[in-house]
Amino acid sequence: MNSNGNSNNIEKIKSYLKRLDAGENLESVRADFKIEFRAVDASEIMEAKQQLLKEGTPLEQVQRLCDVHSALFHGSTNEEQIANAEKAVAQSIKDKKLAATAKLIAIKGHPLYTFTLENGQLAKVIAECKKYLETGNAGSDSALNSGCLKDMGSLLRQLREAAIHYAKKGDLLYPHLKVKYGVSGPSDVMWTVDDEIRDELADLSKAIESKEIKSKSGSSDNPKNTVQYTEDECRELTERFETVVRRLDEMIYKEANILFPNCALNFTEEEWIGIYRDSKDYADCFGVKNEVWEEAEEYLKNNSNDCGIKKENAESEIMLGGGHMTVEQLDAMLNTIPLEISFVDDQDMNRYFNEGSKVFKRPGMAIDREVWSCHPPKVEQQVRRIIGEFKEGTLDKVPVWMNKNGRVFLVTYMAVRDKAGKYLGTMELVQDMEFAKEYFLK
Repeated sequence: MNSNGNSNNIEKIKSYLKRLDAGENLESVRADFKIEFRAVDASEIMEAKQQLLKEGTPLEQVQRLCDVHSALFHGSTNEEQIANAEKAVAQSIKDKKLAATAKLIAIKGHPLYTFTLENGQLAKVIAECKKYLETGNAGSDSALNSGCLKDMGSLLRQLREAAIHYAKKGDLLYPHLKVKYGVSGPSDVMWTVDDEIRDELADLSKAIESKEIKSKSGSSDNPKNTVQYTEDECRELTERFETVVRRLDEMIYKEANILFPNCALNFTEEEWIGIYRDSKDYADCFGVKNEVWEEAEEYLKNNSNDCGIKKENAESEIMLGGGHMTVEQLDAMLNTIPLEISFVDDQDMNRYFNEGSKVFKRPGMAIDREVWSCHPPKVEQQVRRIIGEFKEGTLDKVPVWMNKNGRVFLVTYMAVRDKAGKYLGTMELVQDMEFAKEYFLK
């Protein structure tokens, strides 16, 4: 049952609909409506129509009224007013984010300045890729031999530098935005897309390179050692190339309009300085070098403790089971060991990375952050499973052999336990094994 107030509203709405049905001018009816109503529920409009039908108004007439009622009530329903208010708030937030982003991008050497320059260079390569695809070379008969797919291979080699850009995002932006500020969308979605793009670029490059290597052997059917592709191979490679180029282009847009604005609106200047400091460990991307951010350098000069870790009392000694050392000696020894060392405590928090050049980057800002946040979604579950088994005592060690940057690495995850077998944490060791391969292949 409607309240008396609602019943009165419905009767009034019916009267306006009837005036329209009688042919009265829409603007005249609307003027009266605005005087009497500041807002109206959409449910009341629907109820008025239902009552008109029950009173014998032909369905066709009610349907005609449906065509004009939106003009009469537009902007007057509570739902529309709320939606319009939400749109205004959303636009205001968006404008504020974009303004904050633009301000930081304008600072020479700032991380967003560098990220944006990298995207600018990537956009130029993408433009070359689109031009290549639009010329039709990818689908021409010459593509079945050494012609256009060789050009695709060259473009892919340029595009693959995006892996550096994506690695920096994954290490420096996604985890901090999610853990510190609860903005999980980029980490949960964009990080996965980054990995998919990176993997597809690698797979496409491998497909073309393996074909080129095979062609070098030559044969009586292929005396000039030209790369031979079937029509299906050419079509498939071209379609995959076009798709990954489009996804790269879309990611540039998402970074500029979603990721960077969210970071700009949330991160403090000190946090940006930490990101700036950690970004120095990464290679140049698309020829874009890390420029000096003067304010950050001044801050780091006056606050020289790495990662915010206090190193006072460096001369005080630590008593160990096998002897004793000063903090300075222990720190130097761990940094001298030819391994990348990471330690995660029993609460799954990153507590220590040894210093020095690393293949697997370990940003200082990750210290005192949960280890899960440092891994993309597709890897996180594997890490959780391994550490879970370490805690349960069903597993002590997991060795993983891999190739990275053309070199062989052994990554070993080990449970750290005290003499009684109590779990204290997890250690990760990364060792470059290229020397062993070279030794045994002599």
